[in-house]
Amino acid sequence: MSSSRTSFATPTEYGPGERVSVLLPLPLAGAYDYRVPESLVLHNGDIVLAPLGVRRCPGVVWGDAQGAVDNSKLKEIISVLEAPPVPDVSRRFVDWIAAYTCSPPGAVLKMVISVPDALEPPKPVTAYHIHEPLDPTLKLTAARKRVLEVLTGGPPRRMADLAREAGCGPAVIKGLAEKGVLAPIELSPAPLWKTPEWDRVGPDLSVDQSDAAEKLIALTQDRKFSVTLLDGVPGSGKTEVYFQAVAKALEQGHQVLVLLPEIALSAQWLERFEARFGVVPAQWHSDLTQTQRRTTWRDVAEDKVRVLVGARSALLLPYPDLGLVVVDEEHETSFKQEDGVIYNARDMAVVRAQLGNVPIILASATPSLETVVNVGAGKYGRLHLPERHAGASMPDVDLIDMRTDKLPSGTWLSPKLTEAIQQKLEGGQQAMLFLNRRGYAPLTLCRTCGHRLQCPRCTAWLVEHRGRGATRLLCHHCGFGSRVPEACPGCEDEASFVACGPGVERLAEEAAEAFPDARRLIAASDTVQSPAEAAELVKKIEDHQVDLIIGTQIVAKGYHFPLLTLVGVVDADLGLAGGDLRAAERTYQLLYQVAGRAGRAEQAGRVVLQTYMPDHPVMQALASGERDQFIEVEQEARRVSGMPPFGRLAALIVSGRDEASVDGAARELGRVAPLGKNIRVLGPAPAPLAMLRGRHRQRLLLQTARDVNVQSVIGPWLASAKIPRNVRVQVDVDPYSFF
Repeated sequence: MSSSRTSFATPTEYGPGERVSVLLPLPLAGAYDYRVPESLVLHNGDIVLAPLGVRRCPGVVWGDAQGAVDNSKLKEIISVLEAPPVPDVSRRFVDWIAAYTCSPPGAVLKMVISVPDALEPPKPVTAYHIHEPLDPTLKLTAARKRVLEVLTGGPPRRMADLAREAGCGPAVIKGLAEKGVLAPIELSPAPLWKTPEWDRVGPDLSVDQSDAAEKLIALTQDRKFSVTLLDGVPGSGKTEVYFQAVAKALEQGHQVLVLLPEIALSAQWLERFEARFGVVPAQWHSDLTQTQRRTTWRDVAEDKVRVLVGARSALLLPYPDLGLVVVDEEHETSFKQEDGVIYNARDMAVVRAQLGNVPIILASATPSLETVVNVGAGKYGRLHLPERHAGASMPDVDLIDMRTDKLPSGTWLSPKLTEAIQQKLEGGQQAMLFLNRRGYAPLTLCRTCGHRLQCPRCTAWLVEHRGRGATRLLCHHCGFGSRVPEACPGCEDEASFVACGPGVERLAEEAAEAFPDARRLIAASDTVQSPAEAAELVKKIEDHQVDLIIGTQIVAKGYHFPLLTLVGVVDADLGLAGGDLRAAERTYQLLYQVAGRAGRAEQAGRVVLQTYMPDHPVMQALASGERDQFIEVEQEARRVSGMPPFGRLAALIVSGRDEASVDGAARELGRVAPLGKNIRVLGPAPAPLAMLRGRHRQRLLLQTARDVNVQSVIGPWLASAKIPRNVRVQVDVDPYSFF
């Protein structure tokens, strides 16, 4: 076996009989050495088929062999696959991510060549054309005449297209082919995505927008690594500004990657792109069909895709000529992948841009503290858009102190909020109720004995859902579902369970009573699960088919609804619970973003926050509009405590199905935990979710000074511990969640 670390110099040729290392897309310790057969000549980056035990596995030529196995004992590579080679920069990126996240390089490579079907060339498409000369004795029916008319003077057509255009069945076309009138021809598949028109005229920009756009255009034209924060209030037109840089990259003939946190909810973004560039861009997200994934992966690798917009996994696609990277809503925590290889796509996007020597734009109305600190240190540039586009003003923010504004029993909307909504609805405007909690109720318990219904696979309460005509209990962590039991498992009392607390479904129930004439819509991940459903949601709101939107965080960012002038936040304190070090920052970002949905056009907006902590710095910052002051306070608190971004954190998550084995492995890691200056290890301790998807979990947290290389600490630490085979240890460098 050889190391996967390599210099990645200019492509190296490996002739018959030579040794070469091949990285396989498997969680192995490194690359394996193979011998090049007599029939092949290989180069770094070639995708090959290699033997692994009794299996035949695709892999990537990674560089010179470094193992000590005798040449005669090495297995030979089987063949080279007809796929574009993995670019040099992608291979360096794989090694970088693997080293930073303490992950096997092969596990990272699996995310690069994530569509095995795409490693084979696409099958040609059979089309039909007229075979000359036409037999004069052929009897031409009306259907046959229509087929010939469609094909005369036109290109060959697939059978399905030809039958549709001629208004006949496939049998007519098959009959003409059997008679020799039509002849089949094999064509390359039609491109899935059209080329954007970079030279289309964009919308008029304000002075601030134009200044920012010109600076981004200049950075894109230079095609050198730089990081620029595009910092603008909601509605300031950040998207149109960075579209100018996208146009410049396209003009230069380069590929562009745009990362969005919620690709399934980007309907308005796609509409804006199409209006600006004339086509819908290529997309990469979990809702694509297998055919779309196969075609898109191949077209990206072959440099046929000009612009790709995608979720975090789009970052790992093998772009041969990337000229610009954009991370929109860069502060979003959904850029952090929590399973498998644990990484932050925003941070890794910066690394990808640096490795490719290209500019990257980070766009946000509420930039992350990490980004703010990098701007302050001079590592990142900053462009500021302080005003909303077209003269719109920022909404007024009012705090309702729920300690004095008592709620009537069984209700969640204060009289002041109810009155504010009623005024907007009577004025023909739209309102939004925001509660970041799915389902009907977060907790179901027995009113007789207090028994709480918990997921059998996770340390989490089951959430009651009443949508779509049925009551179900669901676990939001593993997907476990069940009906509400007829009798309590604790006291056996029947029909004793009661829903506690509100979710958006329960809020919609209360809204129906308070505003019976309003057209209502619930917008949550339960009701909006695909780009098509997101587009339908957006259209209904834009066309004013909805008066009152009741939503979770999926409606908190990016959307522009001109008639939406009031946002009511039902539980503004919700995100402040728990011990998350980023709780205040995340809550501020979320509430600021959802507040930004109000009053984005001619009519002024208003935001009402129901809170039991009106004096909290988050609430005061929202009410005063002093964002930068809040950031300074939060920054100082992190600096004093040595927490990120002024210190380093790394978590070790120990999990397994046998609780005793997990506890023993965690104690072993605690026993051999590293000691040293500016190094501290907390734990082991049961994770807040002590069981997740049937696996018991313990956590250890490594805290160090900023200048400590945590990877060099973690590697020897793991190597010195004896971990049973039935226990898994995951490393989370720079953790964002602590569940």
